[in-house]
Order: sequence, then C-alpha cells, then structure tokens
Amino acid sequence: MKDSTQGTSPGPGTPLPDSILIVGGGVFGLSTALALAARHSGKITLVESSPTIPNPHGSSIDTSRIVRADYAKAAYATLAESALEKWRNTDWGREGRYTQSGLVLVSSGDQFGKDYVRESYENVKAINPDAVEALPTRRDVERAAPGYGSGLHVSGGYVNWGSGWADAEASVAFARKKVEETGRVNFRTGDVKRVISEDTGSAAAAARRKVTGVELADNTIITADLVILATGAWTGRLVDLRGRAEATGQALAYIRISDEEQAKLANMPTVLNLSTGMFIIPPRNNLLKIARHAYGYRNPQRVPSPADSGSNPTQTRETTIEVSLPEKDVPIPQEGEDACRVALKEMLPAFADRPFVKTRVCWYTDTPKGDFIITHHPQYNGLFLATGGSGHGFKFLPVLGDKVVDAIQGRLVPELQKLWAWPESPPAAAPPPPSSSSPDTVVWTEDGSRSGPKGMILMDELAKGGWKRSSSKL
Repeated sequence: MKDSTQGTSPGPGTPLPDSILIVGGGVFGLSTALALAARHSGKITLVESSPTIPNPHGSSIDTSRIVRADYAKAAYATLAESALEKWRNTDWGREGRYTQSGLVLVSSGDQFGKDYVRESYENVKAINPDAVEALPTRRDVERAAPGYGSGLHVSGGYVNWGSGWADAEASVAFARKKVEETGRVNFRTGDVKRVISEDTGSAAAAARRKVTGVELADNTIITADLVILATGAWTGRLVDLRGRAEATGQALAYIRISDEEQAKLANMPTVLNLSTGMFIIPPRNNLLKIARHAYGYRNPQRVPSPADSGSNPTQTRETTIEVSLPEKDVPIPQEGEDACRVALKEMLPAFADRPFVKTRVCWYTDTPKGDFIITHHPQYNGLFLATGGSGHGFKFLPVLGDKVVDAIQGRLVPELQKLWAWPESPPAAAPPPPSSSSPDTVVWTEDGSRSGPKGMILMDELAKGGWKRSSSKL
C-alpha cells in the first residue's frame, strides 16, 4: 500500500504566529501542544477547564481504548500504523500504557458492518500481512478468541495481531508530563465562555473577522494571534457546527472479576462486532469493560448563538441555537445496560449476570463521515479547529499533533487535507425516524462502522428509568 499520509508537503509552509492559544487539554490539545513545543519558538498557552489533566469528564479518561490500524479508509489505516509504531517501540507504550493482544473484527451474517470488515481487512493485510489472518467462519473466530466461548453470533471476520489497546487515562497523563517537560507551554485553568473576534477594518469585514482570543467564565481575557479549539464534544458551544459535528453519548459498563478471571482474560484479543457495535477489551485491575460504538445518544440543549465568535459573521441579534452537548456524571440508560448484557451473553456468558459496578456515557464528537475537522475556520482569521474525533481519535495521540501543526502551516499532505477540511456547507441530513425530535441538522456518522438505533435522546432514555436532569452535576 502506498503510504500517502506520512511526511509533509514540500516547502516550509506558513510561519507560525508569535502567540498561540490551545483550548482543551485532551488528546487533540496535548498532542498539538507537544508538536508546537518542538517546532515553535513563540508563546504557547494551553487552557483547560479542569484543574487536573486528564479532565475527569473528558472522553479519554478511561481504562482502555482500542489502538488499531483496522480502518476501511486507507489513509487512516496507514496513519494509525505510524502511531502504532510509537505505541510499540517508544516510551508512549511503556509502563503498561499499551498492550498488543490483537483485535478480532467481525460482523454478523449479512448485517451492517460486513463491508467495513472486508475493506479494513484488505488495508491492514497490505500493511502488515504476517499479523493479519482471515477468519471466514464462526469456528475460526472462536479459535482466535477462545476465551470468549462459543456464544459469538458472528459469521466471520479477521484477526489483526498487530493491534491492541491502551490505558487512556494513563496515556493522557503521560502526554501532559511530556508537554510539561518541554518547559515551553504555559498551562492555564478556566472554562472558556466565548471566542473573541473583531472587525478587521477591511472591505471584506462583513464576511471575515479576526479572532483575538477567548473570554473565560470569570471574565478573564486571554489573547493570542492564533486560537486552536481542541475542545472535543464541547466545541458546539463556541462555534456553530450544526450539521458538521456534534456530541453523541456512547454506553459503556464495568464488571468486577476475580484474580483468576483476570489472569485468564488478560491476554485475550479485543473482539469488536461491527454489526452490533459491541466490544469487549481485555480487563485491567480486575475490571472488565463492555462498550458500544454506535450512533449513540444525543443531548440537545439551547445555548447562546456563537454568532460573534466563529460561525455566522452577519448575524447580529442575540439568539440561541440547539446543539447536542455532553451531560456530566450520568449513568447509561436501561437500553444501554440491556445492550451490554446481550453482548456479555454472546461473548462471555459466564459473566452475563454479574452486576455492573460502574457505567458511564462516553462522549464522541461525531462528524458525518467520521473524519476529523483539522483546519482553519473559513470565516475567521486566527481561528483553527482540531476536533471531530468521532470516537477514534485517541490512538493517534503520538502522531496527531504533528499533523495538526502541518495543517496550520499549510503543509499537510493533500489526502489528509481533503479528509479533514471544513465542509463548505452542512450536508443534507437523512430524515429522522418518525419518533425522533431530532432537527434536520442532526449528525449521524455514516462511515460504515456504526449501527443500532438512530435518534435516541439521552434524557428521554434516562427518564424511562426514573432519572431526572436535576440529578445531573452540570
């Protein structure tokens, strides 16, 4: 396979401005800060809403994330393989942060997900043929993942022994440590309330403004020549991303297992069924995680329109818009618990009735095709977005920041530049189901890896179990 995502375009690119502000201390923000610290001599500031990094409400504050090169899109497969080299062979993966136990990617019959599995197999087979083995029947799948028993309702797939999983929380903490050790980045704590922009004074001012910084919730102003929004699922509060990206909640649950069970399952491969979206990652510290990668739950809220800060320069009156945003400290709905139970019965039936000791809603920043948004805002000078992880950004932590800085300087290779570009206009959305109250601009990620019901509203699903929003710790 031709590796067209590595390296940079010829030439030095656009010089970096004197002062750069990164908003967000997650995977996108820390990776960008690390790359800037190595390539930029100016002032770099990173502001994070949480006094601690990792942010306890962030997406990558968890025991485990799948680290795979297994993609139906070749560009992501090759870029992920370059990240895997870092996970395997450098300090990124040491001290238990990365475990290479393999990934079994399967589908069920002729259901959704079969094409993604086939295309992904072709891509990773071309990259690492010795590590990839076709599993054409259910019996083959059971042979590759014997610890999961004979309850797998699958028709086949493949195993990639070159993939694995990483301790997400430990890896983000390690990334912060690496950034701190550079001595080049000033960390600030604060909740960004809005992006500040001003009239450029030119004839084109009505169509284009200049971003000068951000205002925090305590009214503190932080100025910079370039503002990078690496704000993940919260980005919709700061710029209008309707139809381009929005937050969706994904269900995950944990069960407690014994030392003997931990030892038995510790080296098993991860199994991901793309027809159901359900997956189980090998346990760590006697906790077994069951999760779902699907269309997810929306959480629509009314927020002040960011008309003056990055979406619509011609809008002048104060209005509100509806966006889906994360809800902190909520359990998963009963619907999600039921899905996890079914997955346990199929994959690990011995644990099917074990109580959940913890559940969590993990927030994705979904885009229509699952592609990141890593680009300059087309309407605002000095505003750059690094977001849209769509549930698969974590694995790129060791290499993503260099690509972000390449994009800032106009040096990103054309293939990734095209994938991560700002959409010229929101794509036409498919009609929502009859029972859904979703607006026309709802984002459903259609990259071939999602399944399950569309249009579920988190609060509606939680209300079915008696949970009320007043219990939330927003």
